[in-house]
Amino acid sequence: MIMRDPTAAASPPKDPLPAMRPLGRDLQLDACRGIALWFIFLDHIPNNIGSWFTLRNYGFSDATEVFMFVSGVTCAVAYGRTRRRQGWRGVVAHTLRRGWDIYAGFLLLILACAIVVFTAGGGRLADDSNTRILFEQPGPTLLHAALLQYRPVNTDVLPTFVLFHLLFAPLLLALQRAPNMTLATSFGLYVLVQHFGWNIPAWPANGWYFNPLAWQLLFVLGAWWALRGRKRLRKQIASRTALWLAAGYLAFSLVVVMSWTLTPLTALVPDALARAIYPIDKPDLDPLRLLHFLALAMVAASIVPRRRDGLLTPPLVAAIRCGENSLPIYCLGVLLALAGHIVLTRLSGALAMQAAVSIAGILLMILAANAITAAARLNRQRRGLF
Repeated sequence: MIMRDPTAAASPPKDPLPAMRPLGRDLQLDACRGIALWFIFLDHIPNNIGSWFTLRNYGFSDATEVFMFVSGVTCAVAYGRTRRRQGWRGVVAHTLRRGWDIYAGFLLLILACAIVVFTAGGGRLADDSNTRILFEQPGPTLLHAALLQYRPVNTDVLPTFVLFHLLFAPLLLALQRAPNMTLATSFGLYVLVQHFGWNIPAWPANGWYFNPLAWQLLFVLGAWWALRGRKRLRKQIASRTALWLAAGYLAFSLVVVMSWTLTPLTALVPDALARAIYPIDKPDLDPLRLLHFLALAMVAASIVPRRRDGLLTPPLVAAIRCGENSLPIYCLGVLLALAGHIVLTRLSGALAMQAAVSIAGILLMILAANAITAAARLNRQRRGLF
């Protein structure tokens, strides 16, 4: 902390967000990631009215695309800073450490889910959460979990992030040496996945729900945008033509998705069009989902203010705190969604209970995030970093 002379005739304006920027973090990225974590939690609770406040019911994509893209941007910014300060050895060390943190969090989350299901009595909940096989075959299941091949419901994204972090050092090198070629290669792999259906085998059947061979495109695109695209394409993306095209696609997506639940809109979607676009595949990141996210990002970038003063509002401060601690808050959100599912199926599924479960879950995520941030700040103070 820099001490200033109170008697000085003139002093620079004080940064209004000093406590909100630990270790040079990007607050806007943390806010986006925090809101995405709230949306993911709401979407993870089946038959929950809270999900109507998320992106899922209003277009082809949902908060997962936001989270994946923002994570790519964040990794590029953070590990790029590490490379400048500590060199490539530091980048490799940090990516391996972060990959290990996510891997350990994934395994602990599996055990926590099993404990919650066992405490709740198992039954249908064991099937809904994909933990029955863990109780019936604990040895083989834990072995395949350690190999990232088995995962309970809603934990699927963590193994994908383990791979992305382990491979980020060579990706960062490629993006710095040949950014456009690297992005083109990523897109080429995505196209091959769409054509041939490539995936990594899961256990006991099928492939990874978040196919890393497909979802890598959003992650790489986020990293490329942070390192190259933001400066080169800002004017093109903000052009009136691009924004009108993006808004038109968002409107088309809204009509199609709302036709699934609102009968009057069903007639607006011809059967031939429905057969052409359904099913909209999430595991392989269907092109319709990818285009929807890109359109949404373009429109959002044009209307979201860039001034940081707006980040001081309590809801966004809460989102920033959750975004700062994305791994533990995501894991907590999975457990809270599982607990919410238990409450709604065994106590009451009334709309009032759905709202209460949704609000309570987000509040608990915010409280946990603030506690984690406060503990980390106290630890840094004890080590003399402040």
